[in-house]
Amino acid sequence: MQNRVPDVTFKTRVRNDALEGDNPFEWKDLTSGEIFDGKNVVVFALPGAFTPTCSSTHLPRFEALYGELKAQGVDEVICLSVNDAFVMYQWGLKLGRENVFMLPDGNAEFTRKMGMLVDKSNLGFGMRSWRYSMYVENGEIKQLFSEDGFSDNCPTDPFEVSDADTMLNYLKNR
Repeated sequence: MQNRVPDVTFKTRVRNDALEGDNPFEWKDLTSGEIFDGKNVVVFALPGAFTPTCSSTHLPRFEALYGELKAQGVDEVICLSVNDAFVMYQWGLKLGRENVFMLPDGNAEFTRKMGMLVDKSNLGFGMRSWRYSMYVENGEIKQLFSEDGFSDNCPTDPFEVSDADTMLNYLKNR
């Protein structure tokens, strides 16, 4: 496991109330430093927005436990997926997300540099993130929970250790 999060620039969209029309958002680059420096951050990465496990369990449970994670000294909880900013935004709306920050890794640069990029062509997904979660302090990875079976075109979608409850238990017992 690497010690620090990769240094990348994420392409995000942020609301700008000064813009008129149906789409009051503008592009904003966010660097790893802006996201992680001086903060305690929980990141959970998943294969894709709108997919079954990600939508029914993974993101909703982190959203539900957000307050408890914050009570353990977490500054931010981030959902990362190899999807673009538009998809991440719409997925967050669809699920009623209020607290978890939706971070698009549209070019898969962060995921690749984390060593978590896998080919999911068997499902028609192309290159995606392996499912994992991590606790990061000031850019340093303190704990990583990666699902077993890391491989290209994995016939299953393991979901045993990257869940919100495992992360919360880790934070309570560290």
